[in-house]
Amino acid sequence: MLSCLVIGAQDCGFTLSGLVNDQSTNEPLSYANIVIQETKAGAVTNDDGEFVFDGLCANHYHIHISHLGCEPQILHIDLVSDTTLQIILDHTSIALGEVVVGAKSHVTATQASNYVGKQMLDDNLNESLSDLIADIAGVQMIRNGAGISKPIVHGMFGNRLTILNNGVPQSGQQWGIDHSPEIDPNVAQSITVIKGVQSLEYGNANLGSVVLVQPKSIGREPHLHGGVTTLLESNGLGLNINARLQQYTGKFAWRLTGTYKNYGDSNTPDYYLRNTGLREANMALQVEKSWKDKVFSEVYISHFSTRLGVLRGSHISSTTDLASALSRDTPFYTEEKFSRRLDAPNQVVDHQLAKWNTKYYFDTEDHVELTLALQRNNRKEFDIRRGDRTDKPSLNILQYNTFCDLKYYKVLNQEWSMKIGSTTSLTNNQNQPGTGITPLIPDYFASRAGAYALFNWSSAKFNVELGSRYDYEFQNIAKFSNTVPKELLRFKNNFHNVSGLLGLSYQLSDNQSLLLNTGLGMRNPAINELYSFGLHQGVSGIEEGESGLNSETALKSSIEYKIWSGVGFSLDIMGYYQRFWDYIYLLPTGETRLTIRGAFPVFRYTQTDAGIVGLDFNSQFSIGNAWIATLNYSYIKGTDVTFNQPLVFMPSNNAIAGLTYQFKQSPKLGKTRFENLEVSSQFDYTFKQHNLLESQDFALPPDGYLLTDIVLSGNIILSKVQLRCNLKVTNAFNTVYRDYLNRQRYFADDLGRSIQAGVNIKF
Repeated sequence: MLSCLVIGAQDCGFTLSGLVNDQSTNEPLSYANIVIQETKAGAVTNDDGEFVFDGLCANHYHIHISHLGCEPQILHIDLVSDTTLQIILDHTSIALGEVVVGAKSHVTATQASNYVGKQMLDDNLNESLSDLIADIAGVQMIRNGAGISKPIVHGMFGNRLTILNNGVPQSGQQWGIDHSPEIDPNVAQSITVIKGVQSLEYGNANLGSVVLVQPKSIGREPHLHGGVTTLLESNGLGLNINARLQQYTGKFAWRLTGTYKNYGDSNTPDYYLRNTGLREANMALQVEKSWKDKVFSEVYISHFSTRLGVLRGSHISSTTDLASALSRDTPFYTEEKFSRRLDAPNQVVDHQLAKWNTKYYFDTEDHVELTLALQRNNRKEFDIRRGDRTDKPSLNILQYNTFCDLKYYKVLNQEWSMKIGSTTSLTNNQNQPGTGITPLIPDYFASRAGAYALFNWSSAKFNVELGSRYDYEFQNIAKFSNTVPKELLRFKNNFHNVSGLLGLSYQLSDNQSLLLNTGLGMRNPAINELYSFGLHQGVSGIEEGESGLNSETALKSSIEYKIWSGVGFSLDIMGYYQRFWDYIYLLPTGETRLTIRGAFPVFRYTQTDAGIVGLDFNSQFSIGNAWIATLNYSYIKGTDVTFNQPLVFMPSNNAIAGLTYQFKQSPKLGKTRFENLEVSSQFDYTFKQHNLLESQDFALPPDGYLLTDIVLSGNIILSKVQLRCNLKVTNAFNTVYRDYLNRQRYFADDLGRSIQAGVNIKF
């Protein structure tokens, strides 16, 4: 018997080394954690920012890089020989909360912007879009109970705030302030808030503020990657699950994301908030294809579906009981036991988005871009109705919106670049028959067309941005009269809006910059401001529009100073003033009205001249190589210039302080080693809204309050997967409070203590 055996020996003598530097200072970073996922080998950079791995085999590896106060990175490499890596980590974007939109570097950009990164999105799976950005200085939220919220930026919300869902203006936000954005933030890589006046590229209705929900480009790594995040929450006994898969096949790249949420009644420190649960199920598909680095095309399809309960104690049957409810410590219909039931009143919302985006590159920078999108939004609201009609919606709106954006970007020379573009949109809003109630929002068709031009001049020290925009909007409305007998009335409106901007940034030194911005914007009144009439269920109030409203005009100016020194220290101070002519706002009339659907306070849209002044303060500094402290402060004051009195529904001033400690030597549990183990605490103090007259609202503004959050988090790196564990306690001391911008504060306290435990698995 003869045998032949051939043995091949794998070369396992390769070295992987590298140097880690800070992007803003170019200084080496010590104590950066480097982990090779496949081998679970870990290293920490020395004082010169260096690390070395010896004895590696030829293979593909995923390298995890992290540092205190920095967004973690993952690099994929194919190791075939000794390799040296040059790794750059950006602490400035985290320290200043800044991201650059349409500029080459943060020191030359004129955009005033802040952002929330992917790790924070994963760690806070339970939170809404508004909650996720509420810790940014200058950003607050207006809420209508436990699950309904809208972001506010420098006092602007609703029709003045543009929310871009993967580059497409979100439709359905024109119906009122009680409608949360129909967006799953867990599909995004980051959420960016542009607070400057130069955001007119995205439409002039925002008058200076834009929220960008931006999914990440899928990339060209051939392996199948994905992750599952699960988060359990004690308050409401909530279950949150998010799953995602992605791969580059060699011909195209794809990503599939899904999210599910299920909550029961939330609770305050003293009682349950009856009927405040939610159900939510979302899915998104993203497909990318490129041809020879000339053409890049993307298709994005998403579906958002939710059912939201509205506090039962906010719907009162008589004016006497309503007066009592506004002064009670405990709302009507409160029960002492937890329930997952979602009874009337509640809201059911379904939103679909289909988007196609294509870019053609003439060279590495000059390109033309086309975006086409279709949105379908169906909103149903269910009230407590007599005669077994509770299952019949009292409001049933179906809205279709089409959107087209064509833009051209060109670098003219070393100093000048330009971007020109045009946008068009069509909206068809129809109330579905069968409700038996006169619609709150009338049927309407609206068309909008706009064109804009942006020019940028940059040098070693200066960056100047000039821009202008023109928009035309046509509205065709069919509305029933408010008189008896009902008559069908028709209105046709034409609006012309002009906007302009000037932005300047000056680099004072290698780590200091100064930004100046001024801009003029016009916004025509929205349909709900003109013609709404009836019960707005989510805010538990009757709203009345005013058909004679004029377009409002605003002039906003801001100045911002920044200084940073890598991970060591950063400071960002921004002051702004916005002057309005014909400012449109919702006025509490002081009247309560009894209807067949109950008794409710009455609000009416009106106009005045107004001014808003504010200050945003962000700072961060490190203490040694393990501690990071942060301090944010927001000041805002709104004034009715015409009547020399405060503006209603302006955010309260607030201050947020945070402290984070990262363990240098990660502890072990048996053979399991934790990486980037951190413990942090946050103290959020909201001041009482003193800038309000007693006669301007149905109830006095609540007292100021302090909330404390505590977080423990860490990673476990295994050969095939990475686990991140997160334990968080919000309102740790179970503080009893009411928030001025929570419309349910008329009837109930805000949320009590909540314990959240989450696990994120990536492979």
